[in-house]
Amino acid sequence: MSRSRIRVLLADDHAIVRDGLRSLLAEHRDIEVIGLAADGPEAVRQSRELKPDVVVMDIAMPHLSGIEATRRIVEDCPDCRVLILSQHEDSGHVLDALWAGASGYLLKRAAGTELAEGIRAVHQGGVVLHPLAARLVVEAYLRCGGADQVDRYERLTAREREVLILVAEGYTNQQIAEMLHLSPKTVDRHRTSLMAKLDLHDRTEVVKYALRRQLIEV
Repeated sequence: MSRSRIRVLLADDHAIVRDGLRSLLAEHRDIEVIGLAADGPEAVRQSRELKPDVVVMDIAMPHLSGIEATRRIVEDCPDCRVLILSQHEDSGHVLDALWAGASGYLLKRAAGTELAEGIRAVHQGGVVLHPLAARLVVEAYLRCGGADQVDRYERLTAREREVLILVAEGYTNQQIAEMLHLSPKTVDRHRTSLMAKLDLHDRTEVVKYALRRQLIEV
């Protein structure tokens, strides 16, 4: 009996890219594309419903960035591996993706030769980095003084991350409380805590931070 195929969800906001990746992967008999997602929330929802083995995730996604979508998928579906496939070639995006829980980072310009092998590798528990991404990680590690450098965003609780995004999107404490089924006092406590952890002092700084981290879109 042949082994089961690797079940893959493709998440990219461009239909032509999704279709191209699906056609590319169709050439590999051990890989099966089971879903297509056009934005971050859809990628999270389909991951919960379809339970793919691997999610191939773009970073620049509408409504919810690929970074934050990755974080939620990894939290909700611990058996799922996320492989970032992006056009971004800078250390900030690579490190953010790895901190969010991604198991690999490949560049779109190399997808034709590396994607299938990358999917197989992360499915087997490995970590895959395009050579350029690997070099950026090493350079950032050395530049920041090694493992002592901690990303402040990682200190936030899941609820604080939700509140951060909603504050950045312009919602008031009362509106956030209604959306999350919390009391305004609890929302204010989360808001105060997250701003202290991130060293942010007003809503303008919260918005700038969220935009820089691609947690929201303009």
